[in-house]
Amino acid sequence: MEPIIKSILDNDLYKFSMMNAVLKLFPNARVRYTFILRSKVDFPEGFAKELRKQVWHMKDLKLSSEEFRFFSSKCKYMDPSYFDFLYGYFYNPSEVGIIQNAGKLELNVEGLWFRVVLWEVPLLALISELYFKMTNNKIKSFCERADNNQRKAALFNYSNVKVADFGTRRRYSFDVQNEMVADLNSRMTKGLFVGTSNVHLARLHNLTPIGTEAHEWISVHGAKYGYKLANTMALENWVNVYQGDLGTALSDTYTTDIFLKAFNKKYSKLYDGVRQDSGDPYVFIEKMIEHYTKMGIDPTSKTIIFSDSLTPEKAIEIQKYCLGKIKCSFGIGTNLSNDVGVTPLNMVIKVTSCKFEEDIDWIDVVKLSDDKGKETGRSKEISLCKQILNL
Repeated sequence: MEPIIKSILDNDLYKFSMMNAVLKLFPNARVRYTFILRSKVDFPEGFAKELRKQVWHMKDLKLSSEEFRFFSSKCKYMDPSYFDFLYGYFYNPSEVGIIQNAGKLELNVEGLWFRVVLWEVPLLALISELYFKMTNNKIKSFCERADNNQRKAALFNYSNVKVADFGTRRRYSFDVQNEMVADLNSRMTKGLFVGTSNVHLARLHNLTPIGTEAHEWISVHGAKYGYKLANTMALENWVNVYQGDLGTALSDTYTTDIFLKAFNKKYSKLYDGVRQDSGDPYVFIEKMIEHYTKMGIDPTSKTIIFSDSLTPEKAIEIQKYCLGKIKCSFGIGTNLSNDVGVTPLNMVIKVTSCKFEEDIDWIDVVKLSDDKGKETGRSKEISLCKQILNL
C-alpha cells in the first residue's frame, strides 16, 4: 500500500504552534501519548502491521522549499528560527509503539515533547483511512459527495456562517477531505470559508491555516504547575510566546467554570476570544457574555469559536442565538471530512504523563471536560484533580 501521509504539513496548525512554544519554553519536557478508542469496533487482522508500515513511511517526509516558503509567509507569528528547525525535522518511527491483540489496537507515543507533538493528528488520520481501506466500506459516489458539499456550502452562505475545516483527525481519507475543502472554497461566499486547520491543504488551496492550541497545552501545564495554576500559566506562557497573535483561549480543559476564574481582565482583553469544545453551547454563550460584561468588556467585540461535534444545522442555530450578543465562528470537523455514508471512528490520542527533567518521575496528566464522562487520565488522578479544584 502506498504512503497515505505524503506531506509533513498534512497536520493541523495547532500542533506546529504548540511545537514552537514547547521548543522555546519546555525543551527538556518528555511526554507519553495514549490512543483511546471510544467506538465499539474491532480492527481487521493485520491492521497493526499495515499501520506500522505507514508510520515507517513517514520518516522520509521533509519540509520542501515550497512548503517552507508558504508556511513561513502565512504564519509570521512563528519566527524564522522555528521554520529553520522545522526544515531539518523528521519523524522518528521508534517513538511510536503499536500492538494489536485480536481486534483491539494499542498505540503509544513517547519522547521529547517538541519532537513527538506532531504525531497525534497524522496518526489518527492514518488509523481512520487505513481502517476504512481494510474494511472496504461502501461510500457515497464522487457526485453524491460533491452534492453533499454543495448543499452544506449553500446552507452556510444562506445563513452567513463563518466556517473553517477542522476535519483532519477523523477524515475518511485525504482525498475526501481535499474534495471537501476545494468544494467549500469554490462555492462559499468570500470571507465565509475562513480556512482549514490542515496546513498542507491550506497550501494546496491558498487558504489560511487555522488553529491555536490543544488541550494538551493546558493539561501539561497542570502537571507542571498544579491544577489551580494550570490555566493561568498556560494563558501567560502563550501570550509570552505569541504576543497577542493566535489569541483564542481554550476553555474546558478543567471545565469552563475553573477556566473563567483564571481568565481575568488582563487575559479577557488580550485574547480575541475563546473556543467552546464541550458542554452545552448555549450555556457557554451566556457564561461568556456574563463574564465579559463583568470585566467591563463589550461581548460583541469578542468571538466564540465553536468546535464540538458540529453540523451545518447546529452551527446555524448557534449563530442565531449569538446574533447581537457576541461574535461567533465555527470549526467543523468530522461532519465535513467524513460524511460519506460510514460511521466515523470515535477516537483520540491524549497526553497521559509527562516529565520535565530526565532524572525525575513521570507525572500523570489529566483532562476534564464540560461533558461528563469525557475525562482522560488515570481515575485516581482525575479524582485528585477534581478534589483540588472543588469539582
